[in-house]
Amino acid sequence: MQSVVWTTGNPRMGRFLDSRSRFGYIAVMQNPSKTAPALYRKTLLENGIRVVSETIPHVRSVSLGIWANVGSRDENEDKNGISHFLEHMVFKGTKKRTVRDIAQSLESLGGYLNAFTTKEQTCYYARVLDAHIGEAMDVLSDIFLHATFREDELEKEKLVVIEELKNAEDDPEDIIHDYLEKAIFPHHSLGFPIIGTEKNLRKFKKTDLISHVAHHYRPSRVVIAAAGKVDHDRLVSLARKYLGRWDAGTGGSRRKPGPTRPIKPDLEEHSRPINQAHITLGTVAYSIHHRDRYPLLVLNALLGEGMSSRLYQTIREKHGFAYSVYSFVNLLSDTGLFGAYIGADRKNIENAIELVYKELGKLRQKRVPLAELRRTKSQIKGTMMLSLENMSNRMMRLGSAELYFEGFVTLDSILKRIDSVSPESIQRVAGDLFRENRFSTVVIRPT
Repeated sequence: MQSVVWTTGNPRMGRFLDSRSRFGYIAVMQNPSKTAPALYRKTLLENGIRVVSETIPHVRSVSLGIWANVGSRDENEDKNGISHFLEHMVFKGTKKRTVRDIAQSLESLGGYLNAFTTKEQTCYYARVLDAHIGEAMDVLSDIFLHATFREDELEKEKLVVIEELKNAEDDPEDIIHDYLEKAIFPHHSLGFPIIGTEKNLRKFKKTDLISHVAHHYRPSRVVIAAAGKVDHDRLVSLARKYLGRWDAGTGGSRRKPGPTRPIKPDLEEHSRPINQAHITLGTVAYSIHHRDRYPLLVLNALLGEGMSSRLYQTIREKHGFAYSVYSFVNLLSDTGLFGAYIGADRKNIENAIELVYKELGKLRQKRVPLAELRRTKSQIKGTMMLSLENMSNRMMRLGSAELYFEGFVTLDSILKRIDSVSPESIQRVAGDLFRENRFSTVVIRPT
């Protein structure tokens, strides 16, 4: 199966991508063949857990992650935020490790331990020297399966996450993306903030966490992914040792389908005691399985990624209306989101919005010049290749791609799909998505 996982502009990946990398990440896996070394391998354990690895012999580190196919879209309004809160609580003690034991377990070996929650996935991961992959699997499986959720730690961690929420609310460029998602996906869990609400956080109990784990954490929905100097057979042996006996059954709740067309475009305004206005425009876009995802991704890079993009050159360089301006695409399992962000002076809010729609209109009305298209493709491929130098990025690609596609794709296949994007396909996608009456707008105005 040919497949790609690519989230650009605004990944919304919790603590892992707080910096909001505009270029996102791309899932690239080498496909074993008779003529090439088998860098990628996959094994299905007896209980349904999938183990995937990509071996990079010339490095000394391994990035290891345990993925669960559950995120904030799997919550209801009363339990919004529990997936992210659970991600925090697993670090607060297990049956055999204290909070300090967990913190020191891999740091004492020069490694690190972390986790993140997205709309559709949760990942607990570590990076260590290849000699310490056994210790990493021991610790990760322990927090994944044996967290105790002690009441005293639960009450303390509520305060920590509430502070994290306040920190996001104090950053207009951060929180406005939550507002936009709520406007684009009203009355749907995709519009819920990943971190949840203070009201919900304060009322979460130990029984809520236990119930969430029992309902959503099933072996068939779990992937173990590793990239770096890893021996696949040893990885499978470790996975069997620590997680092979876990039997939580199958099933779980079915996700409510996401909208594939705008429900009710909205205009929403907020006021804050700040000096700069923040603006987002967005609409429902394609899913990660859609046939036009590649034209959309190329279109997004051309429109709003980097200093050479159309939005940057027009809004910042030509008119001086903004310091920060970019576009973004989030591809989900059954729907997606396209949007643009501008940080501008309050007197330039309407002008900046008008210029965004003007650029969107140009993409609908005129084919992209071939020279500009070639530059954009080169930019995308260069970013993709540079991302391959990071073992954690490789592990992220392996895990998320396995959950989305249960498959992998060669690097050459991805490059060919990017190269195959034509001016006509970009214009077709722009014509389908870029209709002004389908866009929701959120503005945070300075008081």
